[in-house]
Amino acid sequence: MDKLIRIHEMDNVAVATQPVAAGEAITVGAFSLTAAQEIPAGHKIALMPIAEGENIIKYGFPIGHAKRDIAAGEWVHTHNTASNLSGLREYSYQPVECPEGTETPATFMGYVRSDGSVGVRNEVWIIPTVGCVNGIAEAIEDNANAGRPADAPKAYAYTHPYGCSQLGGDLVMTQKALCGLIRHPNAAGVLVLGLGCENNQIDDMLKELGDYDPERVRFLICQQVEDEIAEGTRIVNELLEAAAQCKRQPVPASKLIIGLKCGGSDGFSGITANPLLGAFAEKLSAQGGSVMLTEVPEMFGAETILMNRCENEALFEKTVDLINDFKSYFMRYGEKINENPSPGNKKGGITTLEEKSLGCVQKGGRVVVRDVLKYGETVKTGGLSLLQAPGNDLVAATGLAISGAQIVLFTTGRGTPFGCPVPTAKIATQDDIATRKANWIDFSAGPLLAGVPMAEEAQILFDYVLRVASGEATKSEKLSKRNLAIFKDGVTL
Repeated sequence: MDKLIRIHEMDNVAVATQPVAAGEAITVGAFSLTAAQEIPAGHKIALMPIAEGENIIKYGFPIGHAKRDIAAGEWVHTHNTASNLSGLREYSYQPVECPEGTETPATFMGYVRSDGSVGVRNEVWIIPTVGCVNGIAEAIEDNANAGRPADAPKAYAYTHPYGCSQLGGDLVMTQKALCGLIRHPNAAGVLVLGLGCENNQIDDMLKELGDYDPERVRFLICQQVEDEIAEGTRIVNELLEAAAQCKRQPVPASKLIIGLKCGGSDGFSGITANPLLGAFAEKLSAQGGSVMLTEVPEMFGAETILMNRCENEALFEKTVDLINDFKSYFMRYGEKINENPSPGNKKGGITTLEEKSLGCVQKGGRVVVRDVLKYGETVKTGGLSLLQAPGNDLVAATGLAISGAQIVLFTTGRGTPFGCPVPTAKIATQDDIATRKANWIDFSAGPLLAGVPMAEEAQILFDYVLRVASGEATKSEKLSKRNLAIFKDGVTL
């Protein structure tokens, strides 16, 4: 494995694959350098002199500019680099052709629901309308699961603090989020658990939910029964018995909806794990399946790549609105739009938001953008959909589940244990993380650093996802899958 990687022929920096000692002589391509100081693995080294104010180029795009003159061989990071990002921008549509490959049709073993949707799990979900009944939901879960065989369907309570004292858009977002989970095909049955006096009344939820199967979705208002735990347990037991009658059957991979997310990025995220998800996205799209990309603030600085892949100008305009509306959200609260990256990102080698974004958007590969979704909207088409949600790991991953993702693929260069309501598979950027945190990590993109071809590794990942879709548990499912984080923007009474 080479000690330095120059990603693009236009780059004036390279990435260290291993630590480089101060004074060490090192080469990459035609460049021969002497490291001016220690360069940690995943961090950048200047390949040539970069003048103050000159752009620093990685992935073939600017990731910021030099705050002072930088000599060849110097460490390039936050101490000498500044972001170029500022406020709102105007954009022009400059469409690019996206190659669309073909794949041998693949299948997985899924649960076909009565409405034609397909689940990859067969659970019963307890969805509170309001945080006041969280404890009741958890008690019902415990009662219903007690004594059930290991291979029998299980109940899961998805608790949250919302549903009351919310105004306007926040209440609507809560309703959209909860209805997205109620509709989700990974749930064979759902108990919607209300209190009775909350802002988020079940009658209002029903307006947002629309048509539903009353055999699959049941409702309980706690204030209207004498013993809500006993009644809730009875309902959930009925739903579990019905779920036990559901059987897996062969389903085409075109029925898969996969959410793509990254968190705890490092200097290898944009070299290994994120491009690997991009290659996976191309394979699934060629099967007719769907992928979703979110984390809108982590598109800032790389948004034109996505805009120019839009299928038509109307989608381009929706993508412009997606980006500028999220920038306006930051600015409305007086926050900088380039406040990212996080401390962990910086320690791993990410210097600016542009650098993080250019790595982040690679998760979409070269797939055509076929839709732009508001928060809480459900996927309607194959190919790539862009989803309105922030970068926060729990909120964004939950947002992907709400919009119909049966599985979330989550790349990480730092490691993380969390899970969202659907299987959340962690893809490590390098083998070291996968080995050290084997109880968290499901798959390693590290072989790419050792020269394994991208197409080969993408097929291995694709096969792994089919196994997860067919029932193989992810590490986060074994640890915890009850994290439910709903996007909020506004006043709490």
